[in-house]
Amino acid sequence: MAYKAGDVQMSYQYAPLLPEDDPAYLEYEAFEQQFGNEGNLMVIGVTDSNFFKLNHFKHWTNFSKKITEINGVTSVLSATEAYNLIKNKDEKQFEIEQVFNSDFNSQYELDSLKSIFFDLPFYESTLYNKKTNTYLMAITLTPEILQSPERVELIKNIKEAGEEYSVKSKNELHYSGLPYIRVTTAEMIKKELNMFIFLALGVTAVIMFLFFRSFKVVMFSMLVVGIAVIWALGTQALFGYKITILTGMIPPLIIVIGIPNSVFLLNKYHQEYRKHGNKIKALQRVICKIGNATFLTNLTTASGFATFIFTSSKILVEFGIIAAINIIGVFVLSLLLIPIIFSFLSEPKERHLNHLENKAVNKIVDKLVHISLNHRTKVYIIGGVMLLIGFVGISMIKTTGFMLDDIPHEDPLYIDLKYFEENFDGLMPLEVMIDTQKPNGVLKSSNLKKMDKFHEELSSHPEISKAISLSEVVKFARQGFYNGNKKYYDIPSNQERNFLLSYVANSKGDQSKIISTFIDSAKTKTRLSFRLKDVGTTKMTELYDHVVKSLSEIFPNDKYYTSVTGASVLFFKGTKYLIHNLFVSLFLAIILIASFMAWMFSSKRMVLVSLIPNLIPLIMTAALMGYFSIPIKPSTILVFSIAFGISVDDTIHYLAKYRQELSETNWSIKAAVVLALKETGVSMMYTSIILFFGFGIFGFSEFGGTVALGVLVAVTLLIALFSNLILLPSILLTLEKLITNKSFKEPLLQIYNEDEDIELEELKIEKKSKDQK
Repeated sequence: MAYKAGDVQMSYQYAPLLPEDDPAYLEYEAFEQQFGNEGNLMVIGVTDSNFFKLNHFKHWTNFSKKITEINGVTSVLSATEAYNLIKNKDEKQFEIEQVFNSDFNSQYELDSLKSIFFDLPFYESTLYNKKTNTYLMAITLTPEILQSPERVELIKNIKEAGEEYSVKSKNELHYSGLPYIRVTTAEMIKKELNMFIFLALGVTAVIMFLFFRSFKVVMFSMLVVGIAVIWALGTQALFGYKITILTGMIPPLIIVIGIPNSVFLLNKYHQEYRKHGNKIKALQRVICKIGNATFLTNLTTASGFATFIFTSSKILVEFGIIAAINIIGVFVLSLLLIPIIFSFLSEPKERHLNHLENKAVNKIVDKLVHISLNHRTKVYIIGGVMLLIGFVGISMIKTTGFMLDDIPHEDPLYIDLKYFEENFDGLMPLEVMIDTQKPNGVLKSSNLKKMDKFHEELSSHPEISKAISLSEVVKFARQGFYNGNKKYYDIPSNQERNFLLSYVANSKGDQSKIISTFIDSAKTKTRLSFRLKDVGTTKMTELYDHVVKSLSEIFPNDKYYTSVTGASVLFFKGTKYLIHNLFVSLFLAIILIASFMAWMFSSKRMVLVSLIPNLIPLIMTAALMGYFSIPIKPSTILVFSIAFGISVDDTIHYLAKYRQELSETNWSIKAAVVLALKETGVSMMYTSIILFFGFGIFGFSEFGGTVALGVLVAVTLLIALFSNLILLPSILLTLEKLITNKSFKEPLLQIYNEDEDIELEELKIEKKSKDQK
């Protein structure tokens, strides 16, 4: 597994949230096949009031040339590369001429060229914002490089060239675009993966030492989870999955979830050893008495993750598969290695057993017993009030998601995105494809006018940028036909269209390449490429509906086939799809875990009772999200399935011990409740503290979603601890024989009975007479 773990790779591609058979995903695939990938554009922006001063402009020109020379850069477009269409009357064709040729050497020449550039509306709000003196460089990157490990070096080289420009010009550069965002976030994930593994090991090791006061306990518990982490990375490589923002959390999650196994096993080992002082017998009882319960706790935790497999989202399916397999794996490792290792070690010394008599912990447990026995009415009243507060909080929850929602607002990645939104109305691709269903249909004047009308309708919205489209190119060509006169930048009439088409038809080289990026070979389909602000899924739903409505009004569905796609559409539809499916997975997790508990306890009533203390924490967590304005989004909805799968572990351990005590106390429910609480309460508190701080480490993440996941799961588990220690015993005492029936006494899954222990000291060899031989 360690050998295979070395093959695991980082994912630098945007994982689609939609399943591959979803109509929106199929539309996007069809668009990519026709017009190519729209997600390989990186942009660099600068705000410079002296941009057209000779020295400043030359710095920018040299910077652009350096970017062009970098391996992996396909093309560069900025003010220095802006071209003009020049009418050649003799050849009856358009010639492309660079506006800023390299021949000028004076400020006067540059100023005259600048006026020509500003007279070309095609570039306005695309390459520059005159109001804010902001200029943009659009860099097209090679798709093959972006899908290889060389992408990191490519982005690094571009940034190094940018830093050199900044030193010379004293201007700050801003970087963005989907490739840049994806590579940068992937590197952040890579850095966090290592940090969280060491943090998880460090935090859990310190807490375990404080509890057990034994370096052996800590060292061998760390060994078990360390092997489990190697297994997790090896499993990921065997399945061919790459490390994403979710699968990157699995190694620290395995540590945090795996350590409680060791705590329960070792706590029971110490309790048993204290009773009779027989090490091997104590280890045997550890396996027999809590092996089944520990298996079920790990099975329920794994089930919480496994339900993500049913979301049909690639990133979540991979996360669910790897997490579920390795949670069962860490259980197997714990149940095998802990007893084996400690069978070879010396017996625990008295100081190692002192944690069983921890006065502070035992005092808390005694207080909890007192509350359950004497103040159940207050417990129910407080529980009812908490539920009421919870439902109010839930009503305040909002559902939304932003493409950079998980990035801190003070991070350069977020700041730079907002910079481009303020100056160029956003960067998130929105692609509109129009199929006229007739050869040469896109070049008809009526269709060009419709495109222009649609373009004006959309670009009037502050959240939507000006489009790069065929209609804009045709307007640019008309301006060129009239010798660059700005007032002719408009859709040509039918007569003008014929002249223009003859000029375009005679044009060769780059001119035809430009046209081919907007239309197909049969000239039946065309695209309009808009850019959006990262407005969130709620606002995006409104915008999308408006775009579709405007499109169907201008291009009726009975005459045209149209589609609205792009990364922004995939994201917002994927987020909505995912939230819906994650709610389904949470419901599935509850049903699945309830089924496992019914199988273990053979009592439907007991299953219902055990679910109550574990649903209340979920309600309270949802309420906290409402009160603190934490929206429902993919990263936060994960909390519920994960937390429910883990929190129910305490319930299983408690009820398993409760059932054992019932048979030993002659079916005395009160005595069984108290004894079970006193024995499992300590382990439950230990494991919950480890889980609380273990998940709390995710609060140090640079990603808001990871922070929310860690903090919310930690809070949920803390509430679940007190719910299981107070509410569950109270319910058992109140309902008594109504829920503790005969089937509960004789379960399908047998838990080891101490009365059946064979005392080795009492074994005698029975001698038989000759007649009995």
